[in-house]
Amino acid sequence: MMRCSSRSVTKVILPTNAELPILDVLWEIGEGTVQDVVDRLPSNPRANYKTVQSLLRIMEDKGIVQHRTRGRAFVFIPRVTRDEVRGVSAKRLLDLNFQGSYAAMLVNLLDGNHIKEQELNEIETLIQRYREQKTKGESSK
Repeated sequence: MMRCSSRSVTKVILPTNAELPILDVLWEIGEGTVQDVVDRLPSNPRANYKTVQSLLRIMEDKGIVQHRTRGRAFVFIPRVTRDEVRGVSAKRLLDLNFQGSYAAMLVNLLDGNHIKEQELNEIETLIQRYREQKTKGESSK
């Protein structure tokens, strides 16, 4: 995900489907060499070292990761958080498929899938907590 700011406009580039598992590994371990990443990626099929190395370079060009040198090895560090990527990804899904309607997206998720009673209760609790926090935030202004 890259952030290019010009005045109040921010352009965001999300990681690709090939880049996301690499980011998952880096989020899990904090930082790592190409070999560290290769060793922790799902092994069916085994990740190719050169492919991972190329993807990390592309991700660095995009601003998704950065590196520092440890001896002769590059150690890669994520520059974006999992929550940032999730937030931007969810917002893009919301805008592209549901015309920005949270209600339409939620109804689609609930109608299209078998949601367990426990998960429905969790969603209700989260919505209630959000409302309470929002009310507290507005009253302290």
